[in-house]
Amino acid sequence: MAWYAYCIGEKQAFPELARHRKPVPMESTLGVSGNQVFLYPACDLAVIVSEHNPAETLNQKSGVDHARVIADCFQHSTVLPFRFGTVFNDDESLRKSIRSNQRQFLGNIDKLRGKTEMHLKIFVDDCCAKEIERQLPAESVGRGYLSNLRENATRTRERQTRARAVSFQMHRLFLPLDEEVSCRLTESGKMVLDVAHLIERKHVERYQNKFATTSVMMRECQMQLSGPWPPYHFVHRLTRGAHAQSAASAPVAQPAAAPSVQMPEPALA
Repeated sequence: MAWYAYCIGEKQAFPELARHRKPVPMESTLGVSGNQVFLYPACDLAVIVSEHNPAETLNQKSGVDHARVIADCFQHSTVLPFRFGTVFNDDESLRKSIRSNQRQFLGNIDKLRGKTEMHLKIFVDDCCAKEIERQLPAESVGRGYLSNLRENATRTRERQTRARAVSFQMHRLFLPLDEEVSCRLTESGKMVLDVAHLIERKHVERYQNKFATTSVMMRECQMQLSGPWPPYHFVHRLTRGAHAQSAASAPVAQPAAAPSVQMPEPALA
């Protein structure tokens, strides 16, 4: 039997596993393709899985279901999310993977215990005093073309400098335990700063209040907040350099803002 994998949690966080050595169904929880979700005991860990037919195609809804199951488990335990689409061919391959990586999994759970992830999305171009001029149509040859290249390079440097300054300011204001920052350009040409902050779960309300205060203070910036989330980005950081025993051995985070999957926003219990 093939298993579709969602995440790994602490076995002790799921009392229903105390007297069982076989997979135990999670009541009222359905996963990808509407399949029943199970708690699969493995050493001191609980692997959250559902039965899987390899012939079935994973789609947009599958990604939403994947994230929803992880969010549900996050209410009960620290979790290490598997990358979307991770499948174990049978019981033996699942058990072997967990045994081979047990020390790493337990260490990562210990590092992330009691922590959650918050997301800030900041439109950098809206934070400047002057609106950046729209790009002029480039001429194919001649002095105008070279001048346009220089102007584009200048705009890019200005945006990068502004993004670094805003990122530093966000770090100074929110003081996260850890952070992941990336920049990207939208189709309209605006630069967006994506910031993932790792914080204590008990401080979520304090963080939200800080965001409200910061939004008022920086009215010229367009900012969006989402979370709390399972610590997707920071699981990825912990496993990034780890040696995988098999193609599906290590739980690597699927970024919450992955363009192919619109993730639902989880909430803490």
